[in-house]
Amino acid sequence: MAAPLQLYCWRGDHGLPSVDADCLTVLAYAKFAGAPLKVHKITNPWRSPTGILPALKTTEEGSFSQPSKIIIQLRKQKYNADYDLSAKEGADTLAFVSLLEEKLLPALIYTQWVDAKNYVDVTRRWYAENIPFPLNFLLPNRIHGRQLERLRLVRGDPTLEPGEQLEKELYHDALECMTLLSQRLGSQKFFFGDSPSSLDAYVFGHLAPLLKIKLPNGKLQQHLNSLDNLRQFCTNILELYFPSESREAPAKKVSNHADGGDFDNEPHKRRNQILSVLFAVGAMLGYAFLSGIITIKHTPARLEEPHVDDEEEEED
Repeated sequence: MAAPLQLYCWRGDHGLPSVDADCLTVLAYAKFAGAPLKVHKITNPWRSPTGILPALKTTEEGSFSQPSKIIIQLRKQKYNADYDLSAKEGADTLAFVSLLEEKLLPALIYTQWVDAKNYVDVTRRWYAENIPFPLNFLLPNRIHGRQLERLRLVRGDPTLEPGEQLEKELYHDALECMTLLSQRLGSQKFFFGDSPSSLDAYVFGHLAPLLKIKLPNGKLQQHLNSLDNLRQFCTNILELYFPSESREAPAKKVSNHADGGDFDNEPHKRRNQILSVLFAVGAMLGYAFLSGIITIKHTPARLEEPHVDDEEEEED
């Protein structure tokens, strides 16, 4: 029997099988196509075979990241959720996926990773609390930088900077995209009838975090909640394909540090505070040495009479 395909993805929370849109897309597609994956839900992307999440590990083809590449590999293994689509439906799928990535994805990145209040109170807080120590001091900022670069790439502007005008443009496009998706879905269960396809996986992956993760600045959430068929679409997929995760966990107050779990609670609080300070100081000193801010000058010592009791020991 062949070894199972292995999928590495961010773990779930907020009633979702994963907190990450790309991971949700792949998880949903695998469910729709009936792919027997061995799923590793982790909070340290460095444990992934590619160093990023999601990642698919195969026995013969190697490892792959990015939803589109992972879906192609699943299709090569005969797990194809689009098998019954007509040529026109296949073309519609490509068109709507492009629309999602051009119009909705930039706004989702902005609302989770760039909007200051959403990022500090929800996004960074979740990753800092769930990524293992001491990587939780490094990786959230690194992921934040990667998401900002991704936003610039999607927008085609390498000098793009956050601001009120950019937010207005991104949210306008996203609201328009969600409205078009709602009109296309209509009263159907899925976008092409009674069976889900890759388009359903992409739409679910993009909209489910917006529906379930409560954000302080929720302009996009408000519009999604006003589109009853899209909201029900996401809820149906969670209940049908991810029933265990769809049951809401006890609510957490993301803005209240007292509810932060082990990291903030006694008896570990004082220890973690001390370790955090030491790690931060070490990181700053390392950066200072590497960047040349601090240098060490070696000056020749004057020869003096040796003292027999000043012997230097070297630790292994």
